[in-house]
Amino acid sequence: MGTTTTLIVIAALLAGLIASLAALFRSRRARRNISIHSTIQHMRSIGHLSVFKVFTKEIVTQTDHSWGDFGARYLSWAISGRKMAMIFEFEIDFRYDLRRPEFQIRTLPHGGFAIDMPPCLHEVHIRDIRFYDEQGSRFLPWLLPDLLSGFVGGRFTEADKNRLVAAARDHAEQQASELIGNLQSEVQNSAKATLQSISKAFGAEDVTFEFSPQGRLDFSVDVANKVVDG
Repeated sequence: MGTTTTLIVIAALLAGLIASLAALFRSRRARRNISIHSTIQHMRSIGHLSVFKVFTKEIVTQTDHSWGDFGARYLSWAISGRKMAMIFEFEIDFRYDLRRPEFQIRTLPHGGFAIDMPPCLHEVHIRDIRFYDEQGSRFLPWLLPDLLSGFVGGRFTEADKNRLVAAARDHAEQQASELIGNLQSEVQNSAKATLQSISKAFGAEDVTFEFSPQGRLDFSVDVANKVVDG
């Protein structure tokens, strides 16, 4: 009778211990899932994450195909005929849109986390375009009316100006494409450092990153008002 009672008590204690451990495991797993969900939601709320910015000042002393036919003719006329150099300033902002569906956080079998990153976005901003007059040792607006009139031999139309602004956009996009290809590793390292800091705030120490193949570059190019206005 006493032996039977002891076995029943031991069995009950073991069952209780197993139930407690199971409940604790479920609780920890639930908290872990909640933490991952919270981290994802917090990161998504950031929206566009700017991780890297490049400022470039290019001195143009000869033209190439990136300016198109009309732009190349104008620059050749100003550079060769008027003894000028062009100062072309633009910046590239490297961003990740964390609201895109490609952005995910996965739990790895060993307990760490993997963050899947969306493709990088590139915002190109043309800050300024000027001519440097070597003979007069002065800077001039690139759309100076007197200069433009001399180029076309008469009245310079709004359509002509728009064609030159479009040529500047095309040139900035091509120059940016070359820089982006060379800076990919630096941009990704900057993104990792930023997101690792955020992840640690949520208790995620072991984090790896998977970056989506870039494919076709995603551009947006804007031009400062002073460039358009001349």
